[in-house]
Amino acid sequence: MENNENVKVMLTTTDNPFDPFTQFDKWFAWDETHGYHTCAYLARIAKTSSNLSESDSVKEINNAIDEIVKLNLTGNYKKVTRKIDSKS
Repeated sequence: MENNENVKVMLTTTDNPFDPFTQFDKWFAWDETHGYHTCAYLARIAKTSSNLSESDSVKEINNAIDEIVKLNLTGNYKKVTRKIDSKS
């Protein structure tokens, strides 16, 4: 499923009960209250720039997610994927 344009990738923690795809506001609130600050962590690791195309930015974010999951400093990060409609 890696590097597939029809798959969206997100970073979450194993203990977050909310789906970041469909319950983002609840997922984010839970993540922040528990001190993970996953979005901020991802923003620090991803080497994005306004000079990158949208496609390149997505690739960079996906690479950063892979790096975070590989290092897994807290032991509970995981990558979740979702197939998306190719017409979207």
